[in-house]
Amino acid sequence: MISQKTLDAFQMMWGPFPEPVMLVHKNRTILAVNDLARQSGVPVESKCFSLNPKAATTICKHCKANVALRERRTVCVEETHNGKRIIGYWMPLKDDEDVYVHFGVGTAAVMGCQQVQKAPAQELVTL
Repeated sequence: MISQKTLDAFQMMWGPFPEPVMLVHKNRTILAVNDLARQSGVPVESKCFSLNPKAATTICKHCKANVALRERRTVCVEETHNGKRIIGYWMPLKDDEDVYVHFGVGTAAVMGCQQVQKAPAQELVTL
């Protein structure tokens, strides 16, 4: 279904990202997850909508995957969950029209996942 090269590239780019990230097929099967999603128990080969107990049986009501895949562009939506802001992204892969990366900035806080320690500002700037 997906090449090992694509799976390796996903892990290289998204593995250490401080939010849960999924690589998803257009049929909503989770193909791969990053480190934080794995640690949080996100199951590979399940349907992504199964992670949302409030979702319908085949799609979440706020899902923008179809738009992202059809228009071949990243789609972003801002929502509030339990008083916390989440910005959700659906990013189609350049070389595979049936696969996209999905994550939400702020999701880790809502899920209560461990996030990366913030570095002091002087460590973030290198000249």
